[in-house]
Amino acid sequence: MSESRVTLGLFEKYLTLWVILSMIVGFLLGKFLPEIGSWIESLQVGDISIPMGVCLFLLMYPTMVNIEFGEIMKAAKSPKPVILTLIGNWVVAPALMALLARLFLSNYSEYTAGVILLGIAPCTGMVLFWILLANGDVAKGVVITAINALSTLILYAPLAAFYLGVGGIPVPITPIAESVILFVGLPLIVGQMSRKALIMRRGEEWFNNRFRLLIGNIAALALLTTIIILFSLKGEIIVNEPFIVGLISIPLLIHFFTMATLFYVIPWLLKFSYEDAVTIAFISSSTQFEVAIATATVVFGAGSGAALATVVGPLWEVPSMLTFVKLALKTQKYFSHNNVN
Repeated sequence: MSESRVTLGLFEKYLTLWVILSMIVGFLLGKFLPEIGSWIESLQVGDISIPMGVCLFLLMYPTMVNIEFGEIMKAAKSPKPVILTLIGNWVVAPALMALLARLFLSNYSEYTAGVILLGIAPCTGMVLFWILLANGDVAKGVVITAINALSTLILYAPLAAFYLGVGGIPVPITPIAESVILFVGLPLIVGQMSRKALIMRRGEEWFNNRFRLLIGNIAALALLTTIIILFSLKGEIIVNEPFIVGLISIPLLIHFFTMATLFYVIPWLLKFSYEDAVTIAFISSSTQFEVAIATATVVFGAGSGAALATVVGPLWEVPSMLTFVKLALKTQKYFSHNNVN
């Protein structure tokens, strides 16, 4: 693991407060000025929201610029974290989400379907930011998310058909490709090119002490703007369907924290390093809601309960991840005697 760590300057200490305030601002905008959400949704190229795309790129770029390219090559030669994460994503996570969905949403078949679709789709983008924030191994995260993207093309449709009992589930190739290219591949290429150019031009000391602080603040602003946009778009849903949103949230939250805890403790028991453990935990517990939303819309319809369930997922993404970042950092000391894998 390198010295790469995210620095959010003045935002870092009070990040939880800024996140809560951003959720409130977004919710109020969605409730009292819904036309803003409609305008944001209209700014699209294909299926990509331009404001969300810009924010997610600015969120991912600082993550990628902190990686040394050699770390990625080294991470690719370490199979144990990759294997454990794939087991978490494709064996444990879908089965657990299917169980929780049917336990808490037994009377709502379409909501059950949407929640299951979320549980099957492993995250391949924004999770890297949270790994960096928790001082995990981002290079290894890049390798694992790339493998996840390829795995999704093969495994998502049959697993969805199996757990939903519905035939003809489409493989959501477009959202998978867009997510990987725009929010992993492009930031990685731009980040690595600019890292090399800046270090050559200004020196490594300036890069580490000045530039990384600047882009850390940009990442924080991008994160908060992303939250405001998400909650402004979903504010109407929260107001109109608070009970349903709350009901759907129960299995989603239980699933996230169960997976995160399980795949944080297992690496600790296996004597993995903290960096590997926290990387495995985040990737195993996160979901790629773009894929789930696209699939639910195609299979069940845009106005279906399944589609509604999938859009509840993003509302809990940031609060859940941020909470686990804090828990991981507080427990990092317990990995001090573990071996590096």
